[in-house]
Amino acid sequence: MLKISAAQIPARIGDFAYNAGHVLRAAANGQQQGAHIVITPELSLTGYIPEDLLMRPAYRAACEKAYHDLCEALTQYPDLYVLIGLPTWFEEGVKLRSYNSIAIVQGGVEVQRVHKQKLPNQAVFDELRYFAVGCVPELIEIQGVSIGVLVCEDAWHSAPALALKDKGAQLLLVPNASPFHVNKMEKRYTVLRARVKETGLPMLYVNRTGAQDELVFDGGSLALNGDGELRMQLPLFTDILEEVIFDINKQVFHKDMQIHMLSAEEQIYRTLVMGVKEYVATTGFKRVVLGLSGGVDSALTLAVAVDALGADNVHAIMMPTRYTAQMSLDDAQEMAHRVGVKYDVVAIEDMFNLYVNTLTPVFGDKPADVTEENLQARIRGVILMAVSNKHAALVLNTGNKSELATGYCTLYGDMVGAFAVLKDVYKTVVYKVCEWRNGTEQYDVRDPIPNNIITRAPSAELRDNQKDQDSLPPYEVLDDILERYIEQRQPIKTIVAAGHDEATVKRIARLVRINEYKRRQGALGPRVTTLAFGKDWRMPIMNNFNE
Repeated sequence: MLKISAAQIPARIGDFAYNAGHVLRAAANGQQQGAHIVITPELSLTGYIPEDLLMRPAYRAACEKAYHDLCEALTQYPDLYVLIGLPTWFEEGVKLRSYNSIAIVQGGVEVQRVHKQKLPNQAVFDELRYFAVGCVPELIEIQGVSIGVLVCEDAWHSAPALALKDKGAQLLLVPNASPFHVNKMEKRYTVLRARVKETGLPMLYVNRTGAQDELVFDGGSLALNGDGELRMQLPLFTDILEEVIFDINKQVFHKDMQIHMLSAEEQIYRTLVMGVKEYVATTGFKRVVLGLSGGVDSALTLAVAVDALGADNVHAIMMPTRYTAQMSLDDAQEMAHRVGVKYDVVAIEDMFNLYVNTLTPVFGDKPADVTEENLQARIRGVILMAVSNKHAALVLNTGNKSELATGYCTLYGDMVGAFAVLKDVYKTVVYKVCEWRNGTEQYDVRDPIPNNIITRAPSAELRDNQKDQDSLPPYEVLDDILERYIEQRQPIKTIVAAGHDEATVKRIARLVRINEYKRRQGALGPRVTTLAFGKDWRMPIMNNFNE
């Protein structure tokens, strides 16, 4: 029997002590469980992906020292094999290059190093910029089992797994740093099951947790028998070390730990919570501040912040003007009371009037328009940034993907912030996630969002009787158009053929195109769809192409 501990753990770029500490604790726990092997995720020592830090000699030196120190610490477990993810650097002329590697260490001594063969270069990935292509590795024998190692993307292609089978592999181990998007778990299972069916080899897939910039890693490590049977699946969004036993005679895993698959709404919510928690902690902060308007977006952002950081670390500020409805004031106060955060009201009417009066000689006799609306948003932005500076609290942006896609947001106003929590969440999905959060009992605060916030018509409240749908199509229509145009990359004619008005589709496509300059200046936020505004979306700002 081969005992393997799957270490579903996080990592932070540049924090080698943090990362090595997780690996060492996994090794200690694995030793205690009687494991022969502890497998940690892809780039577990460095975090995924260090990007251009990989090109800096000082970073290389720090990484190699951390690895040396980790190996020394592992000498206390002389019989334990530990798989550690790290880069392997080499000189290519005057250029510093590297492999994306897995070091197999026994008792603190490296016995083999495996290099990633398939380098993803699409969506959020650009590994070809940083890594060289590795070759098919040799097998390693542990407890009489011939083991082949595939590094993340290698398992998404047939050739690497088949090559290991041809070498005589009896078991496949797959360390990963696979980022989340909705329903990613089902996609992984389909791909991994295909590899198992092709080779007939059992597979243990170990994925990391935590977050890095816009990427959130959901874990979901799993074990498959050679016939494709799922024998183990670890919880999503949870750090955990779990042992699985491989029976060499029967060629099967002895384990039966499978979790209930989360709904799309729960997956999204837990991604947002992990994204906020990791971003705030990794950047060295503890507290956040946000503008609470009485609307659904800021309400969801507040709920996420409280669940990620605790109420004591969240500060909500309502900034009303003459256009703010009493309902908004009441709902914002009620929600702040429910979740127990510090709550302040900073009226901006006098500041707004001062701006308008001061600018009257410059504006002349031009009538009020979107300029005055944007002034209110920018005053609010200044206040939030001032509170951020004074109290060392990061500003959480509350805008959603529908607004960001169409430019229904104000630069240096409601777009200020260090982290845009709902950046990749469409408005219609915001409502669904709010309803899910109010219906769950897994967090300390029950029903944090007043129902009135969810049911009322959305409004920016920047002029009298304003509704979002004065400027935009109904969100059900808008979001379907946007999802088809952005994520599915459908041509305009295809979207129209699906039943949408042609003029509306063309107008929305134009808004997406002309507002790229805003998105480029906005804060990053957690990725939950298959195509987020960030690493996924690389459009030129100076762009006159019009479909």
